[in-house]
Amino acid sequence: MRKFLPCLALILLGGCAAPEDLMPSAPPPDPQTDVFSTYLSARFAAGEHDMKQAEHFYSASLKNDPENSELLSLAFYFATTAGDLEGAGKYAQQVVAKTPDDRSARLTLAVLALKHKDYAEVRKQLAASAKGPFTLLTVSLFDGWAAAASGDAAGATADMKTLAAQSGAEGMAAFHSALIADFMGQKEAADPFYKKALSLNPSSPRVIEAYGNYLERMNRAADATALYQKAKSNPALGPVAEPGLARIAANKKPDPTVRSAEDGAAEALFGIAASLTDQNSAEVSILYLRMALYLRPDLALAQVLLGGRFELLNKYEEAVAIYNQVDKASPYYRMAAVEAAVDQSRMNKKDEAIRQLRVLAESHPGDSETWIALGDAYRDADRSDDAIDAYTKAEKALGTPQKRDWPLFYARAMAEDKAHHWDRAEADLDRALKLSPDQAELLNYLGYSWVDQSKRIPEALAMLEKARTLRPYDGYIVDSVGWAYYRLGRYDDAATTLEAAVLLVPGDATINDHLGDALWKAGRKMEARFQWNHALAFSADDGDKANIERKLKAGLTG
Repeated sequence: MRKFLPCLALILLGGCAAPEDLMPSAPPPDPQTDVFSTYLSARFAAGEHDMKQAEHFYSASLKNDPENSELLSLAFYFATTAGDLEGAGKYAQQVVAKTPDDRSARLTLAVLALKHKDYAEVRKQLAASAKGPFTLLTVSLFDGWAAAASGDAAGATADMKTLAAQSGAEGMAAFHSALIADFMGQKEAADPFYKKALSLNPSSPRVIEAYGNYLERMNRAADATALYQKAKSNPALGPVAEPGLARIAANKKPDPTVRSAEDGAAEALFGIAASLTDQNSAEVSILYLRMALYLRPDLALAQVLLGGRFELLNKYEEAVAIYNQVDKASPYYRMAAVEAAVDQSRMNKKDEAIRQLRVLAESHPGDSETWIALGDAYRDADRSDDAIDAYTKAEKALGTPQKRDWPLFYARAMAEDKAHHWDRAEADLDRALKLSPDQAELLNYLGYSWVDQSKRIPEALAMLEKARTLRPYDGYIVDSVGWAYYRLGRYDDAATTLEAAVLLVPGDATINDHLGDALWKAGRKMEARFQWNHALAFSADDGDKANIERKLKAGLTG
């Protein structure tokens, strides 16, 4: 009560000011500050690959400076990569008003015209685009499909010949020549193009799926069965082969792979996006995939690839959202669901990842890939025994292991090692090496384990030196070689090799500790203490720190 009396007295006197009256008046907002803040927000969102936010803030920046061509280009680009094709089209109109032959803007306008089945407008937009090697590929594909939709077989053929003349585009030209001939009812003409596309891209799921679909519709069930059975031997192609074999068994015919020019153009955009595989091209690949899915929203393989591109950018929430859009009836649904669960684990939602993967694995017990993903999730959650069980079920589903299956045995070996079952881990590592003897990480894991256990060291050194030859700039492998030299008493060789390892991985506590030991044994005691101090600074393990502190105090006594 007492703290209110002074104010009460002032109120009675009519002199107690309201709180807002006591506050200093805020300065008026500075419009220039808001403009700069919006631009910085756009730059930050773009740097974080947050495309929707980048579109929002660049759009706001453009409203503040409507004549700025750079802001217009960025607003257009991020509208496209965010999947707002209609919004991108409005920006594209402004872009071509300033730069009439802008390639990306003309392509976007062609995509919009194609969506609305205005095939003459598609060809008009493409004709106005600047030309270049990569643009020629896109223009040829789009114009070919617009020509096909218009009934211009000669024009479509000419476009495919132009495409085939481009170095590296022969497979794409053959595939789209087949699809266009199939779409236009030239059934017999399509077959040699499908065969050529398959010979140039024998592991392409889309080529196999389209050719098998064609064979089924042409009443060539035996040929389709042979194609699918061959594809089925590759687990990556199982989602393509299994639905085809099921249709043949049920005597059902599929719908054509390409039902419209929009579908054909979506295939073209998907193919271009799939060819852009490195991380630096991920956003450009996303742009093409957004266009493909605008034209054909049910193109599940494009959805899977789009999710993968967001994974390259470490945008796991976006990837999960895209994977979750894949229709449950799609042959790629299980693949997408597994990837979504893996991304949950990457976001540290480990229990949810395990739950989703367990449901998938138990509902499809013959799918080794899902059991492997479940094993990886258990291992990531430090549940080694559960991981071993999942990997063992994957091995059972696998049948006879092939060379490509070595990662399964390597993964199980790591889980077994963590669970203190070294004999079983050693057997799995040996099995993995028999399947694929030139895997540097396998050679390093087994070789270093032997060295660390002070057994079979000469044999281990030979393995580790082979691993170093395969991967000379891997600091951890170089460290393993140096530590093998140390165990053999070759201290000068160990010090030289471990110095190279520290240069490759300067911040690793174990490598710095190893180098300190080797330098001490080589008689370079001052340098040894210097490296141990580095190891102490980098170490996060209390036990390791205590051991290093003992060495700093007394040196190596053994």
